[in-house]
Amino acid sequence: MAWDEWEQLKSEAAQRQTTGMQLNQLPGEPGGPGPQGDLKVNQQDLAAVGDSAFKLFETLGKHGRDAWSPSQTAAKDLTTQGFALGGGLDHVQERWEEQLKSLLDACAHISNHMDYTKNAHAGDEYHIYSTVSSISTLDDGFNERTQR
Repeated sequence: MAWDEWEQLKSEAAQRQTTGMQLNQLPGEPGGPGPQGDLKVNQQDLAAVGDSAFKLFETLGKHGRDAWSPSQTAAKDLTTQGFALGGGLDHVQERWEEQLKSLLDACAHISNHMDYTKNAHAGDEYHIYSTVSSISTLDDGFNERTQR
């Protein structure tokens, strides 16, 4: 390919290209919100999610294993008496325990993350407030010099 041919191809490609970068997205609905989106969250929302996750964690922790001992006893008795149902009941109890642990871990993770997010945002708010406050104090100092 000759240099002239390369330059001609680049020129043709540049003429066909209307934008420098294009993001794939669905067109906005007529009269609806534009591409800026409408997702909003406030501290009360975060606190409610975290609180619900914590309450679920506590309730499951207290009552999620209520049937463990009777189920294990029944599984052992059934197995001893030669019933295959005993092994099945034991298997179900083991699966319940695995699922319960997963759910407890997920609830704890959600609750802890919401607490962390709430605290992080509060720290950000304090930082922004103190920065803006120091700028206005600085501005006041400059204004005092010009008024003298």
